[in-house]
Amino acid sequence: MSTAGPKVSVCIPVYRGEAFLAETVRSVLSQTFEDFELVLLDNASTDETPHIARSFGDPRLRIVTNATTLSQPDNWRRAVELCRAPLVKLVCADDLLYPECLERQVAALAADPGLALVAARRDMIDEGGRALFRGRGLKGLVGERSGVEVARRVVRSGANPIGEPGGVLFRRADYEAVGGWRPERQWAMDLDLWIRLLARGRFRGQAETLAAFRVGGQSLSADNDVSIYGDQRAIVDQVSANPRLRVRPVDRAIGRLGAHSGRLRRLLLFALAARTSRRSPQAVPTGPSVSSCGS
Repeated sequence: MSTAGPKVSVCIPVYRGEAFLAETVRSVLSQTFEDFELVLLDNASTDETPHIARSFGDPRLRIVTNATTLSQPDNWRRAVELCRAPLVKLVCADDLLYPECLERQVAALAADPGLALVAARRDMIDEGGRALFRGRGLKGLVGERSGVEVARRVVRSGANPIGEPGGVLFRRADYEAVGGWRPERQWAMDLDLWIRLLARGRFRGQAETLAAFRVGGQSLSADNDVSIYGDQRAIVDQVSANPRLRVRPVDRAIGRLGAHSGRLRRLLLFALAARTSRRSPQAVPTGPSVSSCGS
């Protein structure tokens, strides 16, 4: 790590994440790019999370513990506030980074100051680490794209074609300029932030699969599907109404047709994850009341 401070901050907000935290931390510490810090923010967990966090002796890891349990938006905001580097990635405590994730994403942002964020495809894995689907995401968004192009694709998908935070790297200065994670879109905070960051620069979608998103049949996302769907639809409506993003009637029409089928695909994905996890002897269910991503 350079004496001037790390080039990248990876932050992991975690609450009761004992099931998968060690695997997630190892995936970050195993990056081929070495000039980073790992900030682990424990949201006053009552399980083995603190013990697991302290079991790593890597000097790049900094552990901070909240005095009381914060809401997920507040915990995510504090996680980024603790970061010291100009580039930031937030990773949920059950997801994984593949070894070249930081190397490839840092290179993309370093090569083009006009990029506001870069995102990679990811694998969908179950609680036992088994791949459900490989190389998902970024449909129609691979390569360099303007904010207008991304907005139209978001409206057409009716969901989040960019993906979860683990697959995205952004600039701290842009994050602060647009106001960071917003609690009013708690169930789609990532998509809400990606859209606002694109007012600061362009987007690059990477064809490589550089991360893994863990899908649990009893995960926070599965339990709150109605809320997720509602927040995603609200964001799509806001994007459609923004004249700067130049969303066309055809984009809105396609989005209306595809939104329901997209929700069904998500529900089927959670159902598949629940079934494969029950069959896997390595699976450790998180339970319906546990969120490893910070609240």
